[in-house]
Amino acid sequence: MNQFTSFHLVAFASLALLTACKKPDATKAGPPPAMPPTQVVVVEARRESVAEALSLVGTLAANEWVEIKSELEGTVVEIGFEEGKAVTKGQLLFRLDESRLTASLTEAEVNLKLSKVNYDRAQQLLRDKTISQQEFDQLASRFESMQAALAVKQRELKDTKIHAAFAGVMGARSVSVGQVIKKDTTLGMLVDLNPVKVEVNVPERFLSLLKLDQTIDLRVAAFAGKTFKGQVYFIAPQVDTHTRTALVKAKIANPEFALKPGMFANLDLTLQLRPGAVVVPEPAIMVNADRAMIYIVDKDSNAQLRPVKLGVRQAGIVEILEGVAAGQLVIVEGVQKVRPGAKVKPAGPEAAAAYQKQAGEKVGKRESGPAGGDVAPASAK
Repeated sequence: MNQFTSFHLVAFASLALLTACKKPDATKAGPPPAMPPTQVVVVEARRESVAEALSLVGTLAANEWVEIKSELEGTVVEIGFEEGKAVTKGQLLFRLDESRLTASLTEAEVNLKLSKVNYDRAQQLLRDKTISQQEFDQLASRFESMQAALAVKQRELKDTKIHAAFAGVMGARSVSVGQVIKKDTTLGMLVDLNPVKVEVNVPERFLSLLKLDQTIDLRVAAFAGKTFKGQVYFIAPQVDTHTRTALVKAKIANPEFALKPGMFANLDLTLQLRPGAVVVPEPAIMVNADRAMIYIVDKDSNAQLRPVKLGVRQAGIVEILEGVAAGQLVIVEGVQKVRPGAKVKPAGPEAAAAYQKQAGEKVGKRESGPAGGDVAPASAK
């Protein structure tokens, strides 16, 4: 190896050694790249009217209901209605054969007439002191007895015709024309179906919130998806000591006779109305043990975790009693991906459209237990 080649090898080795031993300058290293903001769906907390309601179960009853019975023995000669059809107040329902009673009434009238003649003659004889007071009293007593007997016969003749005590709908009849019936035989039933009543037992803890004319919503299995509205007209003045509940009655308009007595009903009894409640969509609520939390978005687009106190809930909507103010942005989608203080990027308005329900009265429910207890809906699912 010549001297020139040897020199180049030494120079190359020295340069490689210097390069390997040189440490990088840490002070010139740049910061790590910032994390991009997390895209989330946000909506504004808004103010709406929230009605708090108590969920109950009850049974429908007729407004008025009577079992029609005969006060006499006799033969049915006329039926003046059709089963299941409406009748008016005073309409003739049944008529019994009255021929025997008519003859008996005629006899009573003749007896009374004769008794009246004897009574008038006795008055004159008493004034002339031709008869004793005792004889006059006997004739007067017989005259009064004949008057009473005639009144009885007139009443019996009247009872051969049975009229509707109120307007309503006739049920099934139990007799036919030509049938001989006895006294107290059931002939049929008359039911007043408009309005109908519903009776429910309300737990005593809610009695302070009950008032007459409060609104009640009612649903029955026969008309799925349809809600009937009524008003409370009776609140019992006492509490049942066994169930610790009070009887409450409400009336529901039933012009088409759709609701039938005996139907099982699910009820929502409005307890109180809060016109300016703050509400948010239910998906915004996070629950850890007995604590409820919500992510809000501050003015710097940072996610901030807030503890909240919940009120009543309605399908998709939750009332916020404390922790969030109206107008603040709350995260409804993407809460699993964000952390407190993290940057977020709200999605477009089309993403939040599903949560932007029209403003209006929202009804939150409390469910009454079978033994008079209740389950408050203030805790999120």
